Amino acid sequence: MQTKQRVKARQGGAVILTVALAMLFLLGFMGIALDFGHLFIVKTELQTAMDSCALAAAQELDGASDSLTRATSAGVTAANLNRVNFQGAPTFQGLTGAQIATRVTFSDSLVGAYSSTFAPVANARYASCTHTRTGMLPWMLQAMQAFSGNAAYGATQGVQALGIATRAPSQSNCALPIGICSKPGGYQNGEWILGAVNSSEQVTGQFRWLDFTANGGGARELKDVLTGEGQCNLPGNNTLAGKPGNNGSAADAYNTRFGIYQGSRAPPDDGVPDLTGYAWYQNNAIVQPPYPNKYPGFVAKRRINAPYEGDNQSPDTVGLSTNGRIYSGSLATVGSDRRIVPVPVVNCAAFDGLSGSGRIQIQSLACVLLLHPIKKGAGPNSTKMWIEYVAAANSPTSPCTTLGLAGGVGGPLVPVLVR
Repeated sequence: MQTKQRVKARQGGAVILTVALAMLFLLGFMGIALDFGHLFIVKTELQTAMDSCALAAAQELDGASDSLTRATSAGVTAANLNRVNFQGAPTFQGLTGAQIATRVTFSDSLVGAYSSTFAPVANARYASCTHTRTGMLPWMLQAMQAFSGNAAYGATQGVQALGIATRAPSQSNCALPIGICSKPGGYQNGEWILGAVNSSEQVTGQFRWLDFTANGGGARELKDVLTGEGQCNLPGNNTLAGKPGNNGSAADAYNTRFGIYQGSRAPPDDGVPDLTGYAWYQNNAIVQPPYPNKYPGFVAKRRINAPYEGDNQSPDTVGLSTNGRIYSGSLATVGSDRRIVPVPVVNCAAFDGLSGSGRIQIQSLACVLLLHPIKKGAGPNSTKMWIEYVAAANSPTSPCTTLGLAGGVGGPLVPVLVR
């Protein structure tokens, strides 16, 4: 009997030892699963942030002198909006401007030399964002260090991600329902295009309101498109356009892009205003060339974050008169780039000859700068409507942004990941 009891005691001790060893191995596997899972999640979050950074930065590469500054700012903002470490911290948290400059860089080719100060700026076509998340302490594997005494189990780890993007022609896009009339030889960069808004809010001269949906539209539809992102999912140069059925609130909707509102409505309820209220206007027709080319001045002023400056502000808006309440709040939280927009180019003679639900195909898309608000119900010769031609929408120098899928031939440029 005593012998059997001793055997059972020895067996009991062996079971405890076996279970302890098994638990040690299970703890190790659990540590590997948890800690490597942690690294995988942070790596995925970091990759998303770098892809967003590269896409946002590439969108700003329009060749302008300040494009790298804008691209870096846009990239950093997009990256920080995509938080890391279980969404617990901004991606570039704690980095200085000099450190960030090494994370957002530019080149003229995919395999070229990348630099935050790439020159010449006009040739920058690719944006690269890269970042390493370091100092990540393991969770469970630190227990393995305690059991084994091996310091490697408790060492900090890091993950790295890289995203590179450029701009490519889109197969679908968004555009405002403002058709500019084509002309022989085309428009030149910096050229002002002239129209007017009559008492029924039809546009005359070198502009036409358009309907992309082929249903005759109406005041509500046209207003929604003008205050929103424009009409989206358009098939580039294959887009068809007809005449809208009613233009009764077109001027009000158009003017929201300048921060001018009717009644008590204001952003974000009824159209987000542009980042700057600075405007240009000429009461009399001007002789061109030379072309006014106000776009560089607009770029220099568009980070002011101020609402529309008001009518008849000498010398840039002399003779301008608009109706509506000027937004009095700060644009720092609501402003956007709303006056540099893609618009269709149409054959106005063929368009004017349309009847009923007839439609014509647009000829191309242009990138334009909306120079000033328009007066609601103005007489045909009282208040001019000026827009400045900046570039063809598919030109590498076009600053227009649009929503759409890459892969087209002649559509506006959209950012696309290439690595």
